[in-house]
Amino acid sequence: MTVDIDKTTGPSDTPPAGPEAIKAVPVRHYGRYVSAVVALALLGAIIYAFSQGDINWDAIPNYFFDDRVLRGVGKTLLITVVAMVIGIVGGIVLAVMRLSKNPVTSAIAWFYIWFFRGTPVLVQLVVWFNLGLVFDYINLGPIYKDEWSQFMTPILAVLLGLGLNEAAYMAEICRAGLLSVDEGQTEASHALGMSHAKTLRRIVIPQAMRVIVPPTGNEVINMLKTTSLVSVVQYSELFRVAQDIGQTSGAPAEMLFLAAAWYLLLTSVFSVGQYYLERYYAKGSTRQLPPTPWQKVKANMLSLGRPKGGMA
Repeated sequence: MTVDIDKTTGPSDTPPAGPEAIKAVPVRHYGRYVSAVVALALLGAIIYAFSQGDINWDAIPNYFFDDRVLRGVGKTLLITVVAMVIGIVGGIVLAVMRLSKNPVTSAIAWFYIWFFRGTPVLVQLVVWFNLGLVFDYINLGPIYKDEWSQFMTPILAVLLGLGLNEAAYMAEICRAGLLSVDEGQTEASHALGMSHAKTLRRIVIPQAMRVIVPPTGNEVINMLKTTSLVSVVQYSELFRVAQDIGQTSGAPAEMLFLAAAWYLLLTSVFSVGQYYLERYYAKGSTRQLPPTPWQKVKANMLSLGRPKGGMA
């Protein structure tokens, strides 16, 4: 008996179709587009308003690199750096004194911080400059002796007013950083025979830097802007020079914009330095360091060059 097999009813040679690929549709954030349009519109309105104002914009590039302005910028940077050095050194000393078990030392540090943080820096600058009303002479024995008006120069009043005031703020920043280090680190170093000073220098302070550096960077930028107050003690830094040029050139508002541009430029440079310093001290606390601005730019450029839906 012969059986005919119909080949058309046999199993198909083609494999069964798999599940249909899922097409992911990204969520559209319409609020972002609206907020971006509103922000650009406001920015355009502000730029248009300034462009229509009675301002001689050509005066700004004409004086931007003027010798007097550059000298003012140099003096601004000088007092910023020196005042911050005084503030950081004094802040570390005051923080250690504040954490001391000696009640007298701790009380002295507390009173210093309370006094200098409780009075405006502008008042402190004026008081330092006018202490000749209290002290006629300064007498340091065989080292130095002179009239107070000759001793207290504008630059000295500036450094004392800014530096000693900054030390009070840096003391609290340093104290917070020192307290952030686990006490077991100190106990272990003492068990190894290290002195208290060596423990601070070799164990505690390096670990505390991760907490101290970010607010210290902010203090440096704040100090740079605070230097604009020293014009009250007749010190010719950037802001005072801009005011003087504005009065003689007949462009006072334009010179204020020039000073603002220089402050923005300098704070931007300091901000970049602060970023890399924070990144350096973050090595011991994070597995992977955050990308640098240049690395972010390169990553964005590479992502734009990738084919849609594929790999680079």
